[in-house]
Amino acid sequence: MTCDSPPKTTGFLRTQRLRAVGAAGVLLAAALLTGCGQDSGDTSTDTATSEAARAVPERTTTPTNSPSASATAALTKDQKDRKTLLDSTKITFDKAVTTAEGAVSGGKVIELDLRGPGESDDDTDRESASPTATASPTGTASPTATASPTGTASPSPTATAASPTGSASPAATGPEWVATVAAKDGTEHTVRIDAVSGKVIKSTEAPDQDAGEKSRTADQVTQAKQTPQQAAKAATAKKKGTVTSLDLDDNDKNVLVWSVDVVDKNWNKTTVDVDAATGAVTSEETQTD
Repeated sequence: MTCDSPPKTTGFLRTQRLRAVGAAGVLLAAALLTGCGQDSGDTSTDTATSEAARAVPERTTTPTNSPSASATAALTKDQKDRKTLLDSTKITFDKAVTTAEGAVSGGKVIELDLRGPGESDDDTDRESASPTATASPTGTASPTATASPTGTASPSPTATAASPTGSASPAATGPEWVATVAAKDGTEHTVRIDAVSGKVIKSTEAPDQDAGEKSRTADQVTQAKQTPQQAAKAATAKKKGTVTSLDLDDNDKNVLVWSVDVVDKNWNKTTVDVDAATGAVTSEETQTD
């Protein structure tokens, strides 16, 4: 009886070891399967994230930059200049007309033009040249400057003489409306208006006007039954846009017309001629460059 006990114990221990090995194998297999699953999932996620990171900048950058770049490249130099000028202008033509006529007693606008900073104006050039010319005699008086009291005084007249010339310069800092206003007797005045603030920069009588020129101007004002505002309304009814210029004069057929420049949404300029007596549109011409 005592000889049969050892084999039973040995069999029991062997069974326990087999069960432990089997459990360990199951756990190892599960760990391997879990590890493989995690590696596979991480790799696919990383790949998808990397591709999205590359794709997002391409989607956001291309549509944002391309339209603006192409739109800017499509504009000609003149179109860009018109856009820049109008973007910086706050005072419309009709307000400029009212301001200009208010600067001259009984005056009527016969010409109006929107100009950018630093653009040349013949009337302004002549006006600014005349104070300089008057200042030159002061310069010829420089020999008197040998006397120290006179010499000390000479710089101040020169400085004051230069100030009228300097008063014309503020217009160069921004856009301005330059108007020609005719008085009742036909005398023309140049009125310059800040196109941002609406204030008069300078108002001067045009030089060297003879009696014949004044009479002709007065006759044109009398014949023009259409006001600048009415002419602009007729022009913009024909061509939608912003009025940048008005000019009362005879056309090639000796018909008195208002020539009105209108800039449309594409920054093209169209000149529309409006009969100054009847208000009928007689012609239009578009400048596309």
